[in-house]
Amino acid sequence: MVFFRLLATVSIAIALTGPAFAQDQPLRIILGFPAGAGADTLTRLVSDKMRSTLGRPVVVENRAGAGGILANELVKSAKPDGGTVLMTPFATMVAYPHSYSKLSYDPFTDFVPVAHVASFQLALGVGAKVPAKTVDEYVALIKKGGEYTNYASASAGSLPHFFGVMFARSANVELTHIPYRGTAPVLQALIGGEIPAAMLVLADIGALAQAGQARVLAVSGARRAPGAPDIPTFKESGYDIEGSAWYAMFAPAGTPKEIVDRLASAVTAATLAPDTKPRIEAMNLEPTGLGPADLARILKNDHERWGPVIRASGFKAD
Repeated sequence: MVFFRLLATVSIAIALTGPAFAQDQPLRIILGFPAGAGADTLTRLVSDKMRSTLGRPVVVENRAGAGGILANELVKSAKPDGGTVLMTPFATMVAYPHSYSKLSYDPFTDFVPVAHVASFQLALGVGAKVPAKTVDEYVALIKKGGEYTNYASASAGSLPHFFGVMFARSANVELTHIPYRGTAPVLQALIGGEIPAAMLVLADIGALAQAGQARVLAVSGARRAPGAPDIPTFKESGYDIEGSAWYAMFAPAGTPKEIVDRLASAVTAATLAPDTKPRIEAMNLEPTGLGPADLARILKNDHERWGPVIRASGFKAD
């Protein structure tokens, strides 16, 4: 009898801890973008804090390629055991399904929402040598033609790309989108004068502006960014456009709810920790730390909101 009671106790312990959270099995956070950009910095800040909460190693793997699609494919195919999760921006889960006719994954059926980590605004930035300090002055340059009609983003089919389309329509100007392969090349192009303007995540261009190597003319949110209170919104500047995006964590479909909930709790604790939250805010990101249900709702709402905008642009990634 004692033996069976002991066996039952061991079985319960195994069920509660589970192999997914074994101390010797690292949690892999897959990020589809290169090291050095805002998404990478955010992911590493959160992952560092998650280690102590989960009591297991946590590693960040940069699997850049195809604008984040390669990382999504990797996590989609991973075992749903809590060993591999995806950190991804808004674009791969909201914009791509509307711009790729044959996307290799479905954000609603191939993944389970874990946590909404942070929201962010987009920003219109120009190179330091561009003679425009306001959106109106930049629009005046565009209307003169030439090089000022070009703007860059980190990839075709990204939210900054589509926001640039919205801005051009709002300003009644013609803009040519120049896609780059990642944020770092866009920033270098702005510094070197290769491109006059770019639509980027505020967190990515903010540091460049602080160093005097670029100028941010407007941000995309409904209100000014807390970390950049001196920069007006597009609406304040007279252009009736608005939009923000987010970074979120997803697990492969089929991941048990108890594992998802534990991961979500660890992400929330890490994101909102007193020594992490200010560092995220300093990146011009708004830490949210929302759970699976909130992320599912946000994903659905944004998918429905941005679909018509993307389809109206006529852009097709493939």
